[in-house]
Amino acid sequence: MKQIFYCFNIILFAGLMMSANAQPVPAVDENIPWLITFGKDGDTAWGDDDFIQIIFFSIPESQQGSIYIRVFDPDVGGMHDELKGSWNTQMRYSVYGGRGACSNEGARKLKRDGNYKSGTMLGSKTFGNDPKFDGKWFTFGPFNPSEGELLQDYGGYVFKFVVEGLSGDDGNVYTLFLSSDANSNKPIEGAFAFYFKYKFRLHDNVNEVSHIYPYITDKVVSIKQSNFDWDDDGIIRIISPSKNGERMAVSGDDVWVTSQHHIGKDDINSSLDIQMIKDKNKKIRNNNVVIYLENQYGELMPFYSIPIGGIPKYKYSIGIKPKSGDKP
Repeated sequence: MKQIFYCFNIILFAGLMMSANAQPVPAVDENIPWLITFGKDGDTAWGDDDFIQIIFFSIPESQQGSIYIRVFDPDVGGMHDELKGSWNTQMRYSVYGGRGACSNEGARKLKRDGNYKSGTMLGSKTFGNDPKFDGKWFTFGPFNPSEGELLQDYGGYVFKFVVEGLSGDDGNVYTLFLSSDANSNKPIEGAFAFYFKYKFRLHDNVNEVSHIYPYITDKVVSIKQSNFDWDDDGIIRIISPSKNGERMAVSGDDVWVTSQHHIGKDDINSSLDIQMIKDKNKKIRNNNVVIYLENQYGELMPFYSIPIGGIPKYKYSIGIKPKSGDKP
C-alpha cells in the first residue's frame, strides 16, 4: 500500500498556528461543546464505539518553557457526566512522548487493538466519582517540550494523550487545554492539537453548527468519511473551494455509515470545513458521536484543532457558465 504522509512546511505551521483558539480541545473554531469517553462496559448505543479517545498535541521546536496538559472535569460523576444506573466508572488519562508516541502505526490505527500506548509514558492518573475534581481542572506536567516525539511533518514535538475507560458504563464528559502554566489556561504560541478518530458530544441547541477541519494535501484524490451513532440528527456537509454544501451520509442509532467524496483540484492545499448541523425538529439532547476520515488508500486522515490556511470558502466562479446570449 502506498503511504501518504501529511507533510507540511514548518514555516507554514508556524505562520498559521499562532491562535489561542488552537489550544483548547475541542477548539473554539470547532464549536464542539465536549469530548466524551465511556467506561469499557458502556453501551455503544450511547455513542462510543471502543471507549478510548486519543488526542495528539504538537509543540513547536522553538518552545523554551514547560508545557502542561489540563483536563476539565476529569472525574466521572456529578454535574457534567452521563449517568447510567449508578456511578461506577473508572477513567484513566495518560500522557506519552518519546520515540513512537505518534509515529508508531498502532497509535494512528482505527482499531485500538495494537500498540496505541506506544512511546514513553510521562504521566498517568485514574479518576472515578470524586467530587473534589467535579467541574474542576486537573493538570498533567510539567513536561519539557523535548520529551515529545520530534516529528517535523507534524510541526514539532508531539505528545499523545490517551483517555481510556477502565471499568463501568457511565459517560465521561470533559475538555482539554494545552497550557504554558500549571494553574491557568495560557496558550503556547504555535502549538495545536490533532486527532485521527474524534469522539464528542453535539450541542443541545439546534441553532449551533459544529465543525471539523481536515487538511487536503496534493496526494489526496478522494476521501471516505465514517460516522457512528449520529441518531439521524440533522446533516453533515462539506464547504470547500469546490464544494458548496455537499452532503455526507449520516448514521442512525448504534450503527456506522460511510460515504465517498471526490476531491477537486481547487481543494488541494486547503482545509475542508465539515459542518454538523442539527435537525431543528428532533431536538435531540446529549447526542454523542464518532467520526473519522480515510484517504483513497484507507489511511486515517488527521483533523486539526484550527483550519490550516483559514476557514475555506466556496469559490462561486467554479463551474458557472455564461448564460445563453452572454458574451464569454
